[in-house]
Amino acid sequence: MSLHLRGDRGTAKLHWNEMDKRQKRIAAERLAELDGLHVVTVGTSLPVKRQERARAACLARLVHELDSLEVRELLIESRTTELDRRDVTTVTGARHALPKGTRFRVEHQAGAKEPLFWAADIIAGAVRAHLMGDSVYQRMLEDRLHEVFVETKC
Repeated sequence: MSLHLRGDRGTAKLHWNEMDKRQKRIAAERLAELDGLHVVTVGTSLPVKRQERARAACLARLVHELDSLEVRELLIESRTTELDRRDVTTVTGARHALPKGTRFRVEHQAGAKEPLFWAADIIAGAVRAHLMGDSVYQRMLEDRLHEVFVETKC
């Protein structure tokens, strides 16, 4: 991903929600040009007050999806020390349900330090836009997108 995807903003990283439609289209087009599969877990029935519980349900499912693709490491954008601990606890719990001997590692890193988080932000933005009725970005990425819907029961 090129640094110019940040646009004219003086931010340290890409923010989908701060981009205009043209910038979003360019970002989705650029990401669609790259090899790879983007796995997204989407929480359903998600009240705002239960966002962290829904995140945990989606993260646990993501661990299982990644394991099925033989991915053994997950890099997550760091939020706060406490929220990062919750993520690790969730991944640890999900890992216990994997076959015995399976190795799966999770690590947090600051968003501004890892450009691959830009891809995750673009994918999440495109999927959210699709769920809200604007499918143009998701269609650009659909050949490289694996969406899993998670009933969060939150």
